[in-house]
Amino acid sequence: MNKEKPHLGGVIHTYQKFDPKNFPSPTQPPPDMVSGAFEHLLMYGDMRELSDEELARAVRIDPRQIGGLGPSLDALRQMLLERKRKILEKYETAGVQKAVLRRYRDGIGAMLLEPAWRGIDDPVERIFALLASYRAMLVASDCLYGCPIGSLALELHEPDPPVRELLSVNFAGWVGAIESCLRAAEDRVPSGTDTHRLAQFVLTVMEGGVMQSRTHRTPQAFDAGVASLRDYFNRLREAALREERA
Repeated sequence: MNKEKPHLGGVIHTYQKFDPKNFPSPTQPPPDMVSGAFEHLLMYGDMRELSDEELARAVRIDPRQIGGLGPSLDALRQMLLERKRKILEKYETAGVQKAVLRRYRDGIGAMLLEPAWRGIDDPVERIFALLASYRAMLVASDCLYGCPIGSLALELHEPDPPVRELLSVNFAGWVGAIESCLRAAEDRVPSGTDTHRLAQFVLTVMEGGVMQSRTHRTPQAFDAGVASLRDYFNRLREAALREERA
């Protein structure tokens, strides 16, 4: 009587869902883990883990594969604009800027001109005394101080119309004060000199000197501009004398 050879393992294999077609055989050699590690070592020099930045550079993903996984660019832009609006509402600056500009406009005589011109009667020397007051403020602040109006004008990318108008009024007041000095010294400049344009030039020298001095943290640029302005006024004086003798 032939004894039938028992079939071992069938039940176990079925229960464990072992499929030799889709799963490697237990006797198959293990995968090669050394080659990849060696290539990593050759590329990066050590076996440390990749940083997030290195992984981001190494992984290449088609943007179409992640479409819809996050907010769109338009949604992000809208979120940023809303965040900006809330910040500006909480830390509103236009009102403060207007208050500063109004105070400067209304107090230019008492706060700026009168202290600088005290004891000085010569109109041209008054101009340079005013410039000297700005230099003194620069030196006293280690070249951190700047003309408040000029600083606002430079820092505001797109000021509100009322702020821009107040800036314009303040600059016009400063130029007007210088122009009054030039008109009082009309005998020291050639006839036909445009005193308003010359006053604007004085403002340009002052603001440009302050800006460069604050940048370089030294009043050297301010001093150079004032020295050139002084030389220009001397030349105007000489031209006026030649005109008078002619």
